Parts: sequence; C-alpha cells; structure tokens
Amino acid sequence: MDEDIRKPKLTHELGMGLDSLSVTELEERIGLLEAEISRLQAAIAAKGDSRKAAEAAFKF
Repeated sequence: MDEDIRKPKLTHELGMGLDSLSVTELEERIGLLEAEISRLQAAIAAKGDSRKAAEAAFKF
C-alpha cells in the first residue's frame, strides 16, 4: 500500500516563490541545490583536466 503512494520528485526553479514552503522543504531544496553545485564543479574540473591533457599533447 505504501508503495503506491510516491513522494513527488523534489524540484526547484530559480526565482520561485518560497513563502508557501516549510522549513523542512527549504532545507531539502538547499540540499538539492548543493548537490547540483557539486555536480557542476565536478564537470568544470573534468573539462579543465581534458583541456590540460589536450594542451600537453600538442606542445612541441
């Protein structure tokens, strides 16, 4: 029975109204955004590593 009740997927839209959200919901969104920041930082680092490798390969 509990399997049929699914929690809606947590999403956050930049600039959305925050007045109707509880403290718990706000904290959940902070966690969501922090995880996304970490993911973006990892992507930046990976791109930087790829660029350094390419630059090193083409140095004479």
